[in-house]
Amino acid sequence: MQKIDKLANYANPKSLGNKFREKRFNFFKSKIKNLPKPMKILDVGGTQLFWVNRGFHNNPNYHITLLNLHKEPSDYSNIQSIVGDATNLSDYEDNHFDLVFSNSVIEHLFTYQNQEKMAAEVQRVGHYHYIQTPNYYFFIEPHYLLPFFQFLPRSLQLFILTKTRLSRGIKYTKEAANAYLDEIQLLSKKQYKRLFPESLFYKEKFLGMTKSITAHNIIKKG
Repeated sequence: MQKIDKLANYANPKSLGNKFREKRFNFFKSKIKNLPKPMKILDVGGTQLFWVNRGFHNNPNYHITLLNLHKEPSDYSNIQSIVGDATNLSDYEDNHFDLVFSNSVIEHLFTYQNQEKMAAEVQRVGHYHYIQTPNYYFFIEPHYLLPFFQFLPRSLQLFILTKTRLSRGIKYTKEAANAYLDEIQLLSKKQYKRLFPESLFYKEKFLGMTKSITAHNIIKKG
């Protein structure tokens, strides 16, 4: 478990997973550096810890709204938490937020139809968007931390999850394994481009392969 913590625990600043996020976030910061401030950011599926780890708490230049199915802690003056659904942001008018941000959330929506709804909504309510997801074709499946797991037949996936502890040191119940397999729907770059046809794409590389894809439209607008 200690090895897994060093690899994939995003709460651990020294974990490999957190270092990947930090590198992606540095790219994000470079893109928003010259945008007008203060900035209203909607973080779909985000946590307070994510922004604290990157020094954005108590920063008056950024007013961050965390949107999740369950309310997240929010202990800083510039971070608030609300309960909501990424596929239905009808409480907000077009371009209500300066920017919509999301990190590794859109692949958790069960169906491509739900992913289409989220993509449409974040592009509608945000003047800018920055939406990241793991690449379907990367050799390590990031949720289970297993090589080529996403290409295995469902029966073999269930066997691995319920009969072994190969995935993150966890042995799942059959019900939990089926629920998680239903939830995770990784996207290829081709599918992602269909969801964000007018966006630019930042590809995060590891060992020469694309680990994750970010769709964004952060260019200086007149």
